[in-house]
Amino acid sequence: MSALIVTGTDTGIGKTIFSAGLVQALGATYWKPVQSGLEEETDSQIVARLSGRPALPEGFLLQLPASPHLSAEAEGVEIDPDALPLPEVDGVLVAEGAGGLMVPLNREVLYLDLFARWGAPVILCARTQLGTINHTLLSLKALRDAGCAVVGVAFIGDAEPEVEETICQFGQVAHLGRLPVLDELTSDALAVAFRASIRVDLIKEALA
Repeated sequence: MSALIVTGTDTGIGKTIFSAGLVQALGATYWKPVQSGLEEETDSQIVARLSGRPALPEGFLLQLPASPHLSAEAEGVEIDPDALPLPEVDGVLVAEGAGGLMVPLNREVLYLDLFARWGAPVILCARTQLGTINHTLLSLKALRDAGCAVVGVAFIGDAEPEVEETICQFGQVAHLGRLPVLDELTSDALAVAFRASIRVDLIKEALA
C-alpha cells in the first residue's frame, strides 16, 4: 500500500476538494481520521461524491464543528492516536487532516504528531490570498522539523505567481500547481481542472 497525507495551512482553504481531485486522479481510497462537525455532508461524503471513489469510515465522527479535541470533549470522548493507524487498502490511500498542522487531537497530541507517526509523504495545500507566505512557510518548517517528507505545495485560489514563486523559493519546495475555485463543482469539472492544473506526475513520483 502507498499513502499520501493532505493537509493545509488553515481551515476552509479547499483541501477537501483538492483531496477529491487527487483521489479521482490516482484511483485512490480516501480516509478522514477525524470529522468534527456534521452539518450537511461530511468530508468523506463530499470526496466520494466528487471522485466516484471509495471513502473509508472515519476513525472518529464528532458532532460539534470545532477543533477535534474540543468536539471530542463535548461528547465525553478522548481521541487516542493509537486508534488511528493508517488503514490498509489496495492501491493508494489519501488521508486528509483537519484544519492546519497544529490542530489538537487531544490535550497532548497535535495532528502534526500523528502525521510524523504515520511517516507518509505530505502535500501541503495553501491559499493564494494575502498572508499565505507566512502561513505556508511556517507550516513547511513545522513539517520538516517533525521529520515529515514534503511532496510539495498545492495552491488553491486565484493565480498569484509572485507569491507562489516566493513560497517555493524560500520554502525550497516543489510547486504542485494551482487549483482554481470552480464555478460549477461537479465530478467532471473537478477532473478537468485537476488534470489541467495539478502536477500529478510529481505526486506519483513521491509514491514510487
